[in-house]
Amino acid sequence: MIDVTIQNFEAEVIAASMQTPVLVDFWAPWCGPCKTLGPILEKLETEYAGRFKLVKIDSDQEQQLAAAFGVRSIPTCILLKGGQPVDGFMGALPEGQLREFLDKHVPSQGELAAEAEVDEAEALLESGDTEAALQKLADALAQDPANDDARADYARLLIATGAFEEAAATLEEPLRREPRALRFDALRRWLDAMEFVEKDDRGNWPIPQFDEQIATNKRDFDTRFAKAQVLMAEGQWTGAMDELLEIIMRDRQWNDEAARKTYVAILELLTPPPQRAGAGADGKSAGGIELTGKAAKQEDPQAALLSSYRRKLSMALN
Repeated sequence: MIDVTIQNFEAEVIAASMQTPVLVDFWAPWCGPCKTLGPILEKLETEYAGRFKLVKIDSDQEQQLAAAFGVRSIPTCILLKGGQPVDGFMGALPEGQLREFLDKHVPSQGELAAEAEVDEAEALLESGDTEAALQKLADALAQDPANDDARADYARLLIATGAFEEAAATLEEPLRREPRALRFDALRRWLDAMEFVEKDDRGNWPIPQFDEQIATNKRDFDTRFAKAQVLMAEGQWTGAMDELLEIIMRDRQWNDEAARKTYVAILELLTPPPQRAGAGADGKSAGGIELTGKAAKQEDPQAALLSSYRRKLSMALN
C-alpha cells in the first residue's frame, strides 16, 4: 500500500497500471467505513501477492484527484488497468465481495506465470534464440491455455520457422470459435500460403511465369491467387495485396471472397499489436489530470502504408 498525491499520481497509478492492476482507495481520516475497509484491502493486497497494487488517496488533501475521478462519497475504490479506470465500487464491502470484485479483474497465478514466460520469449527473440523463445511460448500456453496473446505469438513463430503442423494444431481451437477472431484467421491464411508453396507445383514458379499466364487471361483468378500466396510466403506483402486487389476489383465474390479475406488477413498480420493504453491523446491521464513531458507522436511509415492499402480496399469494394 502506498499513499498517493498529485505529485506521484502519474508514476504510482497511471504508469504502474500499465503492468499491474491498481486499486485506488479514496478515503479520509474522519471516515468510519474507510477505517473498516482499509485494513481488509491491505490484507488482500498481501494475500494476492503482487496480482494488484493498492494505493490510498486522502480525498480531503487531494481534492483535484478526487474531482477528476468524480468521487462524491467515501470510501470509493476505482480499479485501473492500462492507465484507464475499468471498474469501481462505493462503501465498505465485506471481504467476500471484495474478493469477487478483484477476481473479475486481476490475473490469476497461472496468467501471471504465462505473462512472465511471454516476456522472456520476447527477450530471447531479440537476442536471436528462436528455439528458446518457442519453448517459453509453449510453456506460457501450458500455464494459461486461455492466453490468446501467447497462442497467437506461438503460432506466428511456428509458421515463421516452418513448423507448419505444430502451427496448425495451435490454431485449431481458436479457429473453431464463433465468431472467428481475425488474428487467428490471418495466421491460418498465412499458414495456407506457406503450405501452398511447399505442396503445390506452382510454389516453385518464378513470378514472371505467373505474369505470363495472367497476361493471356486477366480473369485467371486461380493463377492470380496462387501468385499472391507465393508473394505472401516470400514476405512480399504489398505485392500480394496488389495482386489480390486485382481479383477483388474484377470479382469480389470469387471463391467465397478468398481474395478479400486474404487481403484483410495481410493487413492484420502487418498491424503491430496495440500498445498498452496510457494517457489519452489530449495529454491527460485517465482521470483527466494534466500530464507533462509527452513527446509528440511521430509519423509511422508502417501505419501510413497500412492506411493506404485500407483505402485501396475500401475503394475497390465501393
